[in-house]
Amino acid sequence: MAVEILELRAENEQLSRALESRAVIDQARGMVMVLAPCSSERAWDLMVDISQHCNVKLRSVAAALVATTQDEPLPEQIQRELPGALRRLHATERR
Repeated sequence: MAVEILELRAENEQLSRALESRAVIDQARGMVMVLAPCSSERAWDLMVDISQHCNVKLRSVAAALVATTQDEPLPEQIQRELPGALRRLHATERR
């Protein structure tokens, strides 16, 4: 029984983190949609592209984007990758 309780607590913590990450990802997705401008799917693709090219978790990319609303600078790695990701995004839209 004690093991079940520990497993349930661990699962609960994992689900809470997932919900928090999802909210930040959705906020960042909305920011990209407004600033790029693009669809929700393309905003997702852009963030995934940056995440993969920078080898950074998607939630970290999203958190960095959202933090810019509080006057936090984007991490240098993401700043360098963003223009290329935008070019790739718009290049695939023209096809």
